[in-house]
Amino acid sequence: MRDIADLRLTNILLAVDDEGIARVTLNRPSKRNALDLATIEELIDIFTTLPRAGVRAAILDAAGDHFCAGLDLVEHHREDRSAADFMQVCLRWHDAFNRMEYGGVPIIAVLQGAVVGGGLELASAAHIRVAGPGTYFGLPEGQRGLFTGGGATIRVADLIGKARMIDMMLSGRLYRGDEAVSVGLCQYLVDDPAAQALQIARQAAQNPPLSNFAICSAISHMQNMSALDAAYAEAAVAGVVNTQAAARDRLAAFASGAAARIRPTD
Repeated sequence: MRDIADLRLTNILLAVDDEGIARVTLNRPSKRNALDLATIEELIDIFTTLPRAGVRAAILDAAGDHFCAGLDLVEHHREDRSAADFMQVCLRWHDAFNRMEYGGVPIIAVLQGAVVGGGLELASAAHIRVAGPGTYFGLPEGQRGLFTGGGATIRVADLIGKARMIDMMLSGRLYRGDEAVSVGLCQYLVDDPAAQALQIARQAAQNPPLSNFAICSAISHMQNMSALDAAYAEAAVAGVVNTQAAARDRLAAFASGAAARIRPTD
């Protein structure tokens, strides 16, 4: 098992504070944090390691004015990949984003500027998205002669619906501000998204890790099941989580407080 200190990172900054909150920062501002294959490999390494390192929550942000402009088109043009080669690249993207969504560590994304193409696919793999006032969301693949390859057909369509996603890809439509919140691209729109994300991360970090793991992994798994299978899986997960020691302790404290509140006075 790799330790955080063993990670060798070039395009991403990683730090963990005393509260067990990791800050994962895309650090290619001159490229608007476009995702080349090296950055994807670093995301895989990071989100493979964090769940096993005792991290309680993670904040995903980016250096510069933009969160992420998506696929590094300069690299894509330079590499002149075959169809088989690019399919393998896409599978690495899926590996990175699946490790985020299903890893069990709450991930809060801080969004600003461009969240487009693969950048929106990356953001949609986070569990909570907090946007600033200048944030805009887009899927410009259609105008570039491309098609999504990092899970937009799964996660973005799940967030906003198939029809809206198709509209974004065909027309180049951008979502901003309150409209982006209303369609589901982000949960928060605030003047200081970094501060809001830290507040959420601190709140999530106070939850029992097993509860967070279930919330940030089991729900996504159950969405992939039939209703009957999901109901069975939900019952099994609840059986484990709701009887853990931390849950018992919190239930005892709640019951004691409730008893005190209803105790009759003389």
